[in-house]
Amino acid sequence: MYTPNEDRYTSMKYNRCGKSGLMLPAISLGLWHNFGSEAPFHRARQMILGAFNLGITHFDLANNYGPKIGTAEENFGKILSSDLKFYRDELVISTKAGYRMWEGPYGEWGSKKYLISSLDQSLKRMGLDYVDIFYSHRPDPVTPLEETADALAQVVRQGKALYVGISNYNPEMTARMYDLLKERGVTLLIHQPVYSMLRRWVEEDLLNTLREKGMGCIAFSPLAQGLLTNRYFNGIPTDSRAGGSSIFLNNSNITPEILDKTLRLNDIAVKRGQSLAQMALAWVLRQDTVTSVIIGASRLEQIQENVKTLDNLEFSSEELEEIDNILK
Repeated sequence: MYTPNEDRYTSMKYNRCGKSGLMLPAISLGLWHNFGSEAPFHRARQMILGAFNLGITHFDLANNYGPKIGTAEENFGKILSSDLKFYRDELVISTKAGYRMWEGPYGEWGSKKYLISSLDQSLKRMGLDYVDIFYSHRPDPVTPLEETADALAQVVRQGKALYVGISNYNPEMTARMYDLLKERGVTLLIHQPVYSMLRRWVEEDLLNTLREKGMGCIAFSPLAQGLLTNRYFNGIPTDSRAGGSSIFLNNSNITPEILDKTLRLNDIAVKRGQSLAQMALAWVLRQDTVTSVIIGASRLEQIQENVKTLDNLEFSSEELEEIDNILK
């Protein structure tokens, strides 16, 4: 029988999510890859329980995570039932809907039909009565924002989600969705954008919008799917994501320019007593609007190393200037 580490809350840092009462760990665990039916179940269980032992209380999922789609939620549900059922109230569990999930005209995007059906399926897969956060995973170019807002407000009123969020929305749509939900008596808690040293688009307007609305920000792919690690300094390992069949990262992404930047960034990280990955996470967390970063992992040791980021979150003005010069 699983018994969590009694000291799990002593070393983790928890940040308030916007102006809400919800605290999230500075580092959250995402179950995008390596937790579905094509990954060893024992390894997924080891990573999830090991993360909880480190004070990671937030587990981020989506309806189509796997691979195969839906199986990350199924496996997480099994681990909840067998190991974490007595600790449900210590966990923040999120899921999303927006990308392709099933065949036909109702299997993706942002209609009320799809969003509510998808959440019902997610709850069944995980064996839950509710999730803590339910996201609209991407804006729908056809469905009116009002309808998506109706769906998000409805799941809160029904008790199927405690909070709602959005992901991949631009600043203007974010502000509009916040206002639409406010009209419906629901607060838009959080935005989940991609944000890393190599993808800084949120700094132009989105972070200011979130600050003005009192929303939290949780960054996904803060390590640029492994580019901001030392994984590719000496070529592309055959067992790496870029060395495999991933459509999200392949050898064409590892350009001489990117490699030069990461090697120079690594020099700064070494001077800070950190790995490149740890510095990259700290750099995203330096933003006062950023509540948490979502890390992925293929083994527990990666999670343990990433949590050590919290040992050094401060940057000098000189370090930030040097980093900016490299990233230009």
